[in-house]
Amino acid sequence: MAVVRRSMLDPYPVTPQYLATRNSALHIPPAQFSNMKFKADEVYGVIVDMPLNPVLMVTMVCFINGAANLYFNNGAEYTGASTRYKSVVQAARNLVVNANQLKENAKRTSQFPLPTNGMQYVYLMTKRGTFKAEIDPRTLHADSKEKRIVHHLAQEVMTALRLAQMRDKGEVAGGEQA
Repeated sequence: MAVVRRSMLDPYPVTPQYLATRNSALHIPPAQFSNMKFKADEVYGVIVDMPLNPVLMVTMVCFINGAANLYFNNGAEYTGASTRYKSVVQAARNLVVNANQLKENAKRTSQFPLPTNGMQYVYLMTKRGTFKAEIDPRTLHADSKEKRIVHHLAQEVMTALRLAQMRDKGEVAGGEQA
């Protein structure tokens, strides 16, 4: 089998299932969270496209209610952990609440391209529209405090989800429940 090399500037290979799921997440209306109090200009959802390696990318979806899911460009997904683990709910809510700070450095958008070149795209959903920020993990140390905070909190959500996944598989003891 021949090894196919792809440039970091090429778009990630994706499945139709991944594109549909990502698109659905990017269009979840604020009415879904009508039982939660937040202002029209406050972030109620954070969606982060994170390249993991040259062929694998994950989209992390977090909402103000603590829901957090992962969707992979190859069609795999990890969902439902927030119904079982408080740590996932807490990490996701912390990210969403603190993402309001990043909105000042983001631009309103209605276009949702996939990242290239190792960039992370962060979409901030509000009642007044969606905003986009770009994070380059390679130069994050020199970036704004707001981007560093959101990046750090997104990594905390990823850690909580990974631990939840390991608990689900019985690889880690401690069945904390939500």
